[in-house]
Amino acid sequence: MKKFFTNHSKLERGQSLVELSISMTIIVFLLAGAFDVGNAFITYIELRDAAQEGALYGSVNPIIDTNNNGHFDSGEPVNVDQIRARVRGASTAPIDLSDPSLIPDTDIQVNVIGSQPCEGNGIEVSVLYDYTVTFPFFSGSILHLKSTVTDTILSPACP
Repeated sequence: MKKFFTNHSKLERGQSLVELSISMTIIVFLLAGAFDVGNAFITYIELRDAAQEGALYGSVNPIIDTNNNGHFDSGEPVNVDQIRARVRGASTAPIDLSDPSLIPDTDIQVNVIGSQPCEGNGIEVSVLYDYTVTFPFFSGSILHLKSTVTDTILSPACP
């Protein structure tokens, strides 16, 4: 009867362990990178949802109606502070949007598309955020995430 297994030399005994350690190191780095990309994607989704919340609020309340007549009058300001407050209140995790040190007011931009902030024109809300990468070889790198949402203004009526 023949032997199916052959004797290995002493040098070949540790080969499997070395191969396993090298491949496990590569797999761990790939998993860490996948985790970081996933976390950045979740952060982007949160920014998109916050921008959508601000645009939705701005589509109904785009101006500060100083004379309470229900119409846009020349000189009435865009309701930027309330729209920014709505964006900040949209979420607290994975990043705290209410923390002005993470996202300053200058990184929440509100723009009116069209000649006036009234019915039928658009309102655009952009949120900017610098995501810090934690992946081992790129640790400390910054991803500039930006989400922009445009919505149609529903009220007040134009003059």
